[in-house]
Amino acid sequence: MNWLTNFVKPKLRAIVGKKDVPENLWTKCSGCGVMLFHRDLAENLGVCNQCNQHHKISPKERFSSLFDNGDYELIEPPTVISDPIKFRDTKKYTDRLKESRNKTGTQESISLACGKINNIDTVIAAQNFAFMGGSLGMGTGESIIEAADYCLKNNCVLIIIAAAGGARMQEGILSLMQLPRTIIAIDSLKQKKIPFISILTDPTTGGVTASYAMLGDISIAEPGALIGFAGPRVIESTIKEKLPANFQQSENLLENGMLDMVVDRRNLKKILDKLIVLLTKNNKIFDK
Repeated sequence: MNWLTNFVKPKLRAIVGKKDVPENLWTKCSGCGVMLFHRDLAENLGVCNQCNQHHKISPKERFSSLFDNGDYELIEPPTVISDPIKFRDTKKYTDRLKESRNKTGTQESISLACGKINNIDTVIAAQNFAFMGGSLGMGTGESIIEAADYCLKNNCVLIIIAAAGGARMQEGILSLMQLPRTIIAIDSLKQKKIPFISILTDPTTGGVTASYAMLGDISIAEPGALIGFAGPRVIESTIKEKLPANFQQSENLLENGMLDMVVDRRNLKKILDKLIVLLTKNNKIFDK
C-alpha cells in the first residue's frame, strides 16, 4: 500500500492534474431568480426559459446568431486618442479602459462585422454593455461612422444593436460631439437609400437614444428593454412623482408609437431575413 500511496498516486496526479471546475456554471436570472445552467442559457441566446428575461450577450454571440450560417468578418475599428482630456476620478480613465479591454477582449464598447443576412450584404455594429456600460465615446462614434462609410462604399445594409447608458463622461465634450457626428453618418445612408435597422436592447439610454438609436428605417426592441433619455430614477427625483411600472419599457414604447416592433431575440434572425429583403426590394443599389 505504501508503494501505491507514495509513488503511484502522486505520479497519476502529476499526469492527470487537478480537474478544473469552472466557477460560473450557474447564472441567477435577474428576472425570476431561478438558477440557470450557463451552457443552457448560452444555447438559448441568453434568454431565460422560465420568464423570458433577456440577459445581456456579447457582440460575438450576436454576430453568430444573426449572420447567415454564423459566418462573418470583423471590421477593424478606427484608432483614437485613448485619454483626450486626462480624466481621473477614483481611477485613471486609462486604467478603466485597460480593465474593460481585458474583460471583454475588445478595444471599444462596439464591435463591427460584415457578412450576409438572407444572402444580402450587411454590416452589424453591436455595442457591448460589459465595456464601460456600452458608453458612447470617441472610439464608438468613429466606429459607427466607419460602419456607415463601409456601407456606402460596399452597398451594405447597416444594423446597429444599441446597448448603452449614454455618453462617456470620461471624455467630456468630445463624447457629446459623437451625437451629431453619428446622426450625420446615418443621414448619409438615407440620402443614398441604404437601409438602416436599429435594434434597441436593455438598456438604451442617454445620448445614444438621443442620436443614432432612434433613427432607424425600422426600429426594433427586445422584450423588457429599458429605453429612454433620462433614467426613471432621475425623472422621479425631478418631478417628485412615481412613474408607472412599465414606463420606458419597450412594450410601452411600442404601444405609444415609438417603435415598430418588439421581437424576441430567438426570433430576430427570421425577422431580419424578411425585413432586409423588403427594404432592398426594387433598390437598384442591391441588384445583383
